[in-house]
Amino acid sequence: MRVMPFFKRIFFCVSILSGLLVITACSGPTSSNTVSISAAFEFTSLDPAKNGFVFSRMQVLETLLDVDEKGLLIPALAKDWHISEDAKTWTFDLRDGVYFHDGVLMNTDAVVNSLLIAQSKHGALRNAPIESIQAAGDHSVVISLSRPYTLLGAVLANYANGILSPAAYDKDKEVLALSGTGPYKVFQFAPPHKLVVEKFDEYWGKKASIPYASYLTGHRAESRVLQARSGQVDIVFGLDPASLPSLQRVDALNLYSNPIPRTIVLKLNSGHRFLDDVRARKALSLAIDRQGIAKGVLRIPGSQTEQLLPASMSNWYLDNVTSETEVEAGTPESLLASLGWKKNSQGMLERNGELFELTLITYADRPELTTVATAIQAQWEAIGITTKVEVTNSSAIPMGHQDGSLDVALIARNYGFIADPLGVMLSDFGSNGGGDWGAMNWNNSALSADLLALEQTSDPVKYKEISQRSAQIIYDERPMIPVSSYIQQTSVNTRIKGFRFDPFERSFYLNEMEFVKP
Repeated sequence: MRVMPFFKRIFFCVSILSGLLVITACSGPTSSNTVSISAAFEFTSLDPAKNGFVFSRMQVLETLLDVDEKGLLIPALAKDWHISEDAKTWTFDLRDGVYFHDGVLMNTDAVVNSLLIAQSKHGALRNAPIESIQAAGDHSVVISLSRPYTLLGAVLANYANGILSPAAYDKDKEVLALSGTGPYKVFQFAPPHKLVVEKFDEYWGKKASIPYASYLTGHRAESRVLQARSGQVDIVFGLDPASLPSLQRVDALNLYSNPIPRTIVLKLNSGHRFLDDVRARKALSLAIDRQGIAKGVLRIPGSQTEQLLPASMSNWYLDNVTSETEVEAGTPESLLASLGWKKNSQGMLERNGELFELTLITYADRPELTTVATAIQAQWEAIGITTKVEVTNSSAIPMGHQDGSLDVALIARNYGFIADPLGVMLSDFGSNGGGDWGAMNWNNSALSADLLALEQTSDPVKYKEISQRSAQIIYDERPMIPVSSYIQQTSVNTRIKGFRFDPFERSFYLNEMEFVKP
């Protein structure tokens, strides 16, 4: 392999001593040459299969393909790719002049090596119907499939399948040193709380201007607020919405609110005798004051949603669905009355001598779920439905799905593990009547056929057409009821310019940032 010569670089620190400007050589990060980032998620390993999210966000790690803000595939280490007519052969044309952080030139053998190692580990690539991954000449990599699998592109864009230098691995395929291809390289690795990266001047794309970046984690939410307010940290992710009013008064901060592909959603047992008619499910949906929950409970105005997936997943997002669309279905009272439900003397719904009673379970791992569940309980009671809320372990939800005991569950569903949610949709709404975290005792033959067709559809226009049709069926039938989208609350110190939020949280775009000149 070709190795590029590297030269020792000297950084200069600027300080003022006795009124004089002093320039001295320094060899590491300082507050003046480092953009500091604070977030909630800890990391323990250099292995992309385990903690690749942090190395992708800090732009150390890159993948063959990337995704844009709408979730569509775009080139990355592969400058182009082609899919055969039978959709079973994918050919990736690699960029020229890409160097790993250890100075080795990226070639087809290195890419094949990384992908084969990723395939051998736990992750989405392991589950893909891959027959072989091979080099084709000096500039192309070919992946052959046993059947068409449209998800392959999105799977390859996942951080777990990042491309590393061959020297990064030991004989047991464990990662010894994270030598990637990004605009930053690892400077200090101190798990589980600190990672420092240094700009890589030989980067193939847009080079970074800020010399260093640090990632700090493990702090409580209130500690991150103090870090933002004091200026101790430049960029703080995962702020408590309750802290935003006080942070808005800090002149040195800019605040951002961005939706991410995680949704608070109600999982319904559509086989339950009270819920097996779509009119009942629509009534439950209509009775929820999403705007009130977003503003008064979650304290994130605008986070309410009637759809499972956010606008960033454009193939699956319905532009024609609004809160007004919900109202067109009728009122909760009229829909329930059409099913024979009437209010008794206590104002509660009754049919054939039986009260409309449901048990709603949720879990305490995400504390916002319990408060949202309590709000929904009150809103359903207002239309005459008695709801018992039980806070338990998250494992109770798949157990209740399997044994049929579940009525309703309030969950936080992540649809963005990979950029294309098709894998999750297949799991949640497939032909087997749903999944542990998806629909329950509900199946739609047209949707099942569409989801299977999507796995084999490589034409982007046709793919969007089928995705839109699938999303419409799920919205119309309400086997799951969305309540609110998760919103990432971020503060950015005004000394930083060029901040951009990635709705798929794959990158912090550090190489686009600059320090504001004093």
